[in-house]
Amino acid sequence: MNKEHYQYVKQYLFLGIIILLAFLIGWQLYPYFPGLLGAITLYILLRHFYFYLIVIKRLPRNLTAVLLIIASIIVFIIPFVLLVQLLLPEVYRLTAPGSIDATLSVFSGKMTHFLPFLKPDSLQVDKLSENINSSIPRLLGSTVNVMINLILLFFTLFFMLVQGREMEKRIQRFLPLQEHNIDDIWQATRTMVVANAVGIPLLALAQAISATLGYYIFGLDDFVLWGVVTGLFSLFPAIGTAAIWIPVCIFFIASGKVSAGIGLFVYSLIVIVNVDNILRFTILKKIGDVHPVITLVGILVGLPMFGFMGFIFGPLLISYLLLLVRIYNIEFAPKADKLKVPDKKRSG
Repeated sequence: MNKEHYQYVKQYLFLGIIILLAFLIGWQLYPYFPGLLGAITLYILLRHFYFYLIVIKRLPRNLTAVLLIIASIIVFIIPFVLLVQLLLPEVYRLTAPGSIDATLSVFSGKMTHFLPFLKPDSLQVDKLSENINSSIPRLLGSTVNVMINLILLFFTLFFMLVQGREMEKRIQRFLPLQEHNIDDIWQATRTMVVANAVGIPLLALAQAISATLGYYIFGLDDFVLWGVVTGLFSLFPAIGTAAIWIPVCIFFIASGKVSAGIGLFVYSLIVIVNVDNILRFTILKKIGDVHPVITLVGILVGLPMFGFMGFIFGPLLISYLLLLVRIYNIEFAPKADKLKVPDKKRSG
């Protein structure tokens, strides 16, 4: 074995050890990926303000990072905690033993009375009830995991802000791309993160408010809870809020509240749907014009991988894939002028 070949063996062996260790660490940290991804999201959102405060206003780095973390807690975490405290009593009441079974049984009876061709077995009420009863405790029992992710999020965010310049320079040196292509990747990252971390929550909030108002007007029980659920479903393109308000309208009509069902249906078409359309074609266009197909496919990919943060990083992965394909065509694909074209005169 010559010296050059021996160097290659050592290099690949060393690289294999690095990949193995990275895989083992990533495997153990997988439950805490949402915290790490949340830190990346907040860093992208806050970096402009951070550098403005330390460069223009000349504030100390550590103090500025702490102030921005406190602001993030006030803007993002506290409203979420208050919302959870508002909704938890309703969720516990609805998920009390036998409550879901009774509600679904009543709904099944109303539907079979309203639509005689439907058989009770075809509605699969028992299976649906079992799935709901088994999934809700898992959601409510993840408090410890959420707390660990939040601590990891802000701990990581602090050092990302304080060492932001050095971190970005190292990433640029690591990427084997030309500078303008690195700029394209950064712009795509920023657009996708801002669109999905700022624009989409604004859309969900507006949808939740308009839906809650409609449910209150037409007499739906637990209208705040269902308004929030409707807002959450606005995160899904194509399906959207209709996945909630259409079944609610059907439930009203099946329960004998025909006027309320028709009224809510008309209200949803006029108000809820138009709120979605107006915001998507105004605010979301300015914040970040992301194609709905990228968002939908990205969410389907991201949710199983990253949990709730998949709403942001799922579409980001799809955008990265499309962008890297374009960069590959620019940097590595054969150029047209390098292709040998037969000379017509010679061939003649």
